[in-house]
Formats: sequence, structure tokens, C-alpha cells
Amino acid sequence: MNINIMISRDTGFKENQVTAVLDLLDQGSTVPFIARYRKERTGSLDEVAISDIRDRAKALNELAARKQAIIKSLEERQLYSKDLAQRIENADTMTRLEDVYEKYRPKRRTRAVIAREKGLEPLAQMILNPKPGIDLQKEAAGFIGPDVENPDAAWAGARDIIAEIINEDASIRSEIRELFINTALIHATVIKGKADDGAKFKDYFDWAEPAFKAPSHRILAMLRGAAEKILRVRVVPDEKKALNIIHGIYPGKIKGCPGSRAQILAAAEDAYKRLLSKSIENEALRMLKQKADEKAVAVFSDNLRQVLLSPPLGGRPVLAIDPGFRTGCKIACLDATGKLVHHDVIHPHTPNGNASASQRIPELVSRYNIRAVAVGNGTAGRETERFIRDLKLPEEVDVIMVDESGASIYSASKTAREEFPDHDITVRGAVSIGRRLMDPLAELVKVEPKSIGVGQYQHDVDQNLLQTALDDVVVSCVNQVGVAVNTASKQLLSRVSGLNAGIAANMVKYRDENGAFASRTEFLKVPRLGKKAFEQAAGFLRIQNGKNPLDRSGIHPESYPVVKQMAKDLGCRVEAMMTAKSPVQGMDLTPYVTQTTGLPTLKDIVAELAAPGRDPRQPFQAFSFDKNIHEIKDLVPDMVVPGIVTNVTAFGAFVDIGVHQDGLVHISQLADRFVKDPNEVVKVRQQVMVRVLEVDIPRKRISLSIKKR
Repeated sequence: MNINIMISRDTGFKENQVTAVLDLLDQGSTVPFIARYRKERTGSLDEVAISDIRDRAKALNELAARKQAIIKSLEERQLYSKDLAQRIENADTMTRLEDVYEKYRPKRRTRAVIAREKGLEPLAQMILNPKPGIDLQKEAAGFIGPDVENPDAAWAGARDIIAEIINEDASIRSEIRELFINTALIHATVIKGKADDGAKFKDYFDWAEPAFKAPSHRILAMLRGAAEKILRVRVVPDEKKALNIIHGIYPGKIKGCPGSRAQILAAAEDAYKRLLSKSIENEALRMLKQKADEKAVAVFSDNLRQVLLSPPLGGRPVLAIDPGFRTGCKIACLDATGKLVHHDVIHPHTPNGNASASQRIPELVSRYNIRAVAVGNGTAGRETERFIRDLKLPEEVDVIMVDESGASIYSASKTAREEFPDHDITVRGAVSIGRRLMDPLAELVKVEPKSIGVGQYQHDVDQNLLQTALDDVVVSCVNQVGVAVNTASKQLLSRVSGLNAGIAANMVKYRDENGAFASRTEFLKVPRLGKKAFEQAAGFLRIQNGKNPLDRSGIHPESYPVVKQMAKDLGCRVEAMMTAKSPVQGMDLTPYVTQTTGLPTLKDIVAELAAPGRDPRQPFQAFSFDKNIHEIKDLVPDMVVPGIVTNVTAFGAFVDIGVHQDGLVHISQLADRFVKDPNEVVKVRQQVMVRVLEVDIPRKRISLSIKKR
């Protein structure tokens, strides 16, 4: 079947939409570009739909490649036949394909192979297909020879062959697999002598639940326990039900030959216990792992999107502090563009340094016209925040705690060394904290997404799957917001549709050597930035105060002629159209429809003219913790306090309430109604009011609730 038709059938998208997406991807178009600027071609599919089509096509191409590899193997061994060709062609999943191939797979020296070498295949076939009146005892005796000592040895070898035949039967494997999926339990037990070492897995020392209904976080927890050799994890259905499935086919309808039936029943039990159950159990574990991985990656991706799209403070001078007790607090003063203008170290938490720090901070706030103080939320974070607030700085200066997850990784990275070759990691870390407040997206693209700290079991899941998903999120967010080309770092530019690290570096170099870009057409002067890269990137790159006012908008240069025609028809300049009150907002767009420009693009153009280059992120809102709470011992049940969501998982949300230990809002405590997915209720970086349910100081556990009561 044609891949496009298969994807259409599986996804529900029209075949012409699938064809359009795959054609555009083959031409080098990116997902953000297709979603934003090729709506006429795809029927306005969004990024999620386009990514689904891309990923499904990749999976089907891998299936096709596997089919070719199998066919080649069969041909080389002269096993390929018309029947096999049809069965391989009809296999629409990798699992079904491998079931077809199981019988023909090159084998190691199994018990069945050895039995065949002894010439016992005919006896096995006599047992499977007994002729009326056959005397199997007599037939078995006829196989005695140098390699077969007695009839019992002949029977045993024949059963080994039958067991392998049953194991390789595609229909049997399919039915047993369905039994596993529908009824198997996942069992976890502690390995003898490992209870003390694996205390963190205590909940799973004796655990069982329906395997394919278990939530992803429990699956991953059990599999981690198994990987650390603390738990023994099994996935098994009822053995009697499995054997009944096999007995329905082997011996099936055999009658009148008790000897044959008894031998087949024995072989069937051996086939299941020794071969089939182990094989399908391994498959089931892989399926459960894949399902759990996909869920965990989806949760991580959602969280990452929320973090990257956190409201930016914007262009205000910031004093950033990387807190510390013994080594002091590292300070970085940044101007409105994020440029480092001063750095220092203060010691507010020592008797000798407190007075000096109390004088130094107000001086720096005044000298550099600081409008916000960003305090990292790591060690000494709350103590430093309290110190800053007690200084009674001018009212217009906000004091804000900033999540510093991954800042230390950035500060020691090659990127940080290139940005600040003359400063050590302490200065780089403070700068990163300040810039995260000013523009989280622009700063966090410099950090490996897995280090941002909003994932669940990220080290346990398929790393290729995770990397692809997180890269998609970063690229999506960068292009959704748009990039100011004259101030962006090369790391941010490299995430723009159509660009890569090399072109981004060339853009920065061109900008440094020739000054700010004056127009989008000037991008074509950048080495290696050709027409295709320009097509993909231009609409997402913004130029403020450029020669063409449209260059600061999300309108693609290919649509500039239609905008100019609109202006001409309205009798005004393009600049006059770039307002929410412009007469273009009520225009009939039908006359401007062409073969390549349809109503979806025209409506996008009108929306963009109303708010050119509008930042889709929410306005920034300052947040502060309860000033009376600093440590876990300050908490008591029923206390209601402000918090900020730091991570959302499949089982609930973690909330920072300012005591150096995030509290957990279990999924059952997220709302006064049933919640299936925590993301329905809360998002990372969301500000919430929570009620303290329970405080376990020795275990450093805090239970919280968002429910009214």
C-alpha cells in the first residue's frame, strides 16, 4: 500500500494533506515554516499534525527498509516464495513483520535444530499429522540409531521440533500477545538481600497490577528498580488461558490418536513455558517501556514548552545574584540588552560581610539604574532574597526568585566560555540567572533541554526519542516567538527555521563586521545562507527600525507584494496599515486570493498587521513567596501559601513554596473534580495558592493541595 494512503488511514488526515506535508518536507521545509506559511498546501495543519505525519512516515520507511532486508536474507538462503512475499507485503507493523519472519530467521543451535540433525523431523510431522491407524510407538522405534538411543529420546527430539513450530506460528504469537496486552499483570518483588539498598523502591517490594493499564511513572519506576538490580519485574498472564489458546490449534481437532495428542500437549506446554512466554514477555516489557517513554517524553515536552514560553521581564536593567553562604554571593549587573556591565562578590551571610553588602547593593542599584533583582533559587536563595528585601530598595525595583536549574551546566559550557572568555564560571552563572529573568527563551536555548529540570525519569527513557521531541519543542517555541536578528545569540539564531549552527555563526559574524541588518533582503549576503534558507527563516527573523516596516512583523517577504497592493487600494502607506485600527481590518480579502496565496494566509497577514511582531508570551508578573516562611519547619498543616509550579508529572505537580524543598500536589489534590491529566489544571511556572496537607520533616516531604477543601 502507498505510504501516503497508510498515513492518511492511520491519522485521519486527508491523503492530499499528507502528500503536501511529505512533499514540503522532502523539499527541505521545516515543520514551523510549513505550519505558518504553507497553510494553503496543507489545509492549515498545525505543527503537531505535521510532526505526526513526519514521524509516521519515518516509521513506515523503517518498516519498508526492514522488509527489504528480510527479503534479501530469504533470497540469499533460497527461502523466498510467492506466499512469503504476500505475507511480508501485508505486514503493516514491525511486530507483525517479525512474526512472519520468525520461522525463517537464521537460527542458533537450538534443541529443535539438533533434533532435526538427528533426522527426527519426519517423526514430528507424523505426530502433528497422524494418519488413521498409525502406530506411533512402532514408528518411533524406527528412528533409533547412533544419535537416538531409544524411543523416549526420539519422542523428546520430536517434541522439541513441535515446540519450535508452535513458537514460530504467527497466529499463535499474535493471540498470545493479545492475551498479554489484555490480561497480563506486572509483578515487582524485591531481590533477596536488596531491601536495605533499595529503600527508595519500597513501594514496589511486593507489587502487582494490570500491566497495560499501569501509569507510566510506575512502569518506569519498576524498570529502574530492575535496572539497579533491586527489583525483579515480570509481566505474565494466566498460564492456563495461554495454554488453552495453543491447545485450540495444537492438537486442535486431532482425534483417534491418543499418542499423538499426548505428545503435542506436552510439546505445547514446553513451547509456552520455555520459548513463547519468555519471548512475548520480553516483547511486552519493551511495549510497556515504549509506552511509558512516550508518556514521559510528552510530559517533559509540555513542561519544557511552558518554561521556554515563560513571560519575559523584557528590556530592564537587572542585578543578578548567584547565592552562596561560604563563598559569598556572585553579582552581575546587566544593562537593558542583557550586556554584562559589572560583576562583584558580596558576603551578606557572614558577620563581617553583611554591612558591606548592605551598602554595596543599593550603590549598584543606583549606579546602573537597576529595575529588578534576580536571585537564584539554589543554596542560600531564600536567605539572600530576604537580605535584599530587608534593604528597602526603591519601590520600582522588583525582587524575583529565578529557577537556576542548568545554570551551572551552562556556566561551564563551551558556549559560556565563548561568550565570556575573560570571566570564570561564577560570573557566567550569575549572568545566566539575570538573563533568564529578562528573556527565558533566549537564555535557555543555550542549555541542554534535559538539564532544565522539568522532566520525569528523563535518564531512563529512550534518549533518541527524548532528544527529537525536545528539539522539536525548542524550535517550535523559538519560531513561535520570533527572533530579533540584530541582538540574538548564535545559539538562538541556530534554532530558527532553515538555519543551523554554521549559518547562525556567519550571521553573527556578518553583523559584527557590517553593523546591524537593515533589511531582510540583506540576509542573502550572509555566507551559506542561500535562497532555501532565506525562504525558511526570513519570516521568523525580526528587524526593528529597519528600512521596510514589514521586516519587524511575522509577514513573510514573499507576501510583501500583496500587502503593498492592499495599501495602494486603501490609498495609504504600509506603515499606516500596521495598527489594530487600520482599515485593512475590515477589508474584503477575496480579491487578493491567488493560486499561491489563499484566505488562511491573507487572514494571518491582517492579524499580523494589527500587532506586528507581537510576542505571544503572557505579560510578566512579579512573584514573591510568603515572607514568614523560609524553612520546612515553618510549615504547618492547613497553612495557605503562594507557590510556583516547578514540574508537572503524570501523578501530580511539584510546587516551590520557598523552603528549599518542593512540595507535591498529588493528582487527586489538583482540583475539586476528577483530573485525568495534571496538565489540564496546572502548567510549569504557573503561580498558585496551595494548602499544606502534611509535612514530613525527616523525609523532607511536603504534601500540598490546590483544592478549595
